[in-house]
Amino acid sequence: MGYYNNVFDGCNDQTDIGAVMRNGREVILQAYNWESHKHNWYKNLDSKVPDISKSGFTSAWLPPPSQSLAPEGYLPQDLYSLNSAYGSEHLLKSLLGKMKLYKVRAMADIVINHRIGTTRGHGGMYNRYDGSSLPWDEHAVTSCTGGKGNRSTGDNFNGVPNVDHTQHFVRKDIIGWLRWLRNTVGFQDFRFDFARGYSAQYVKEYIGAAKPLFSVGECWDSCNYNGHGLDYNQDSHRQRIINWIDATGQRSAAFDFTTKGILQEAVMGQYWRLRDAQGKPPGVMGWWPSRSVTFLDNHDTGSTQAHWPFPSHHIMEGYAYILTHPGIPCVFYDHFYDWGSSIHDQIVKLIDVRRRQDIHSRSTIRILEAKSNLYAAIVGEKLCMKLGDASWCPSGREWTLATSGHRYAVWHK
Repeated sequence: MGYYNNVFDGCNDQTDIGAVMRNGREVILQAYNWESHKHNWYKNLDSKVPDISKSGFTSAWLPPPSQSLAPEGYLPQDLYSLNSAYGSEHLLKSLLGKMKLYKVRAMADIVINHRIGTTRGHGGMYNRYDGSSLPWDEHAVTSCTGGKGNRSTGDNFNGVPNVDHTQHFVRKDIIGWLRWLRNTVGFQDFRFDFARGYSAQYVKEYIGAAKPLFSVGECWDSCNYNGHGLDYNQDSHRQRIINWIDATGQRSAAFDFTTKGILQEAVMGQYWRLRDAQGKPPGVMGWWPSRSVTFLDNHDTGSTQAHWPFPSHHIMEGYAYILTHPGIPCVFYDHFYDWGSSIHDQIVKLIDVRRRQDIHSRSTIRILEAKSNLYAAIVGEKLCMKLGDASWCPSGREWTLATSGHRYAVWHK
C-alpha cells in the first residue's frame, strides 16, 4: 500500500503551492457523480479510501461541501454550513481524516461564481444573504444578474445571482472561507467550478491567499466543429484554456477539454486526430502538459446528465491514452467503481505502469503512428503504447509487454 503515495511525502510542504505542480506525479480520482447525493456519499467513500490509496490516486475530488439549494451542491447558499445532501459535517471531517491517514489529498469543489440568496432585495430578486454566515447585500451580486454590483468579469451563469468578485468585501470573505476549508476543515486541493464566469486574476488571488497544494479550473467551452463534425485543428480552443491558466499566474491547472473532444472522436477509428500539425498531442497536453488535467468524463459530461459522454465501448482505449501520456490524468468514479471489476483492475494496472516507469506530467513523447486504425507513441523513452485494432509492436528486444486489453497495449523497457 505504501509504495504509491510515500513518494509524495517529500512534496507535502504546507506552504509551497508550486511543489505538487513541479513534481508532476499526480493521478486524480473524481470521487462522485451526479447521483451521489442520493447515497449517503461520505460514508460510501470512507469505505473506499484504502482502495483509492492502494490504486495509486494522489488526490480525490469531492463534491461541493456547502449547504446548497440543489442537492448536487452547485447552487450554494450558506458556504460555512457543511451539512449537505452528501452527508453531515461530522461525516465529511471523518472522511477527510481517513484520507489524510492514507495519504490521499482531498480536493474541494469550489463554487464561487454564483450564490443563492436567502431573502428578496433589489428588484424583488433573491439577491440578499440575510441570516447566513456571510450576510452580503445586493452589492455582492453582478448588475447583469439582478444585483447592485458591477458588471461580470466573465460569462454569466444564467438564472441565479452571480457573485461580483470586483468587490473587495466579497473577495475578503471568499478568501476567509477558502482558508477555513484549507486550514481548519482539511481540504488540500481546490477545483474551481465554472471558471469562465469570473476573471482568472481572482483565481490567482484566491490561490495565493489560501495556498491549496494543487488547483484545477473548469474552463469548458465548445470545441471547433464544422458541417462534417469536429475540426482537425483545435488550436484556438486549447489556446483559450492556456490563456486562462496564464491569467491565474500559472498557479492553476485546467481540465483539458480539448483532449477529451479529440480523443473521443479518435477512438472511433480516427486516430490520425491524435497528432497535431507540429507532431505533438493535439490538446492542452501538447502545449502545456504540466497544467493539463486530462479526463474522459465527469459529473456533467457523463453520469446521468450525459451532456457530452465518452463512447462507452472505448473507455479503456481512452484510459490507456491519458494514463500513459504527459499531463495529469483524472479518472471518473463511475468508470472506476460502477463499470465492473475488469475495468477497475485495468485502470489500476495502467496507473501502476505509469508509476513504475516514472511517467509524469512533463514526460517527453514521440508519436510514431497516427492513422485511422492505429496510434503508437513512446513516452519518457521508457514506455511504449499503441491504440487501435491494427497489429503493431515496438521494434527492439528491450521492450516487454506490461499490460494490454481491448484495442490497447503498453510495453516497458
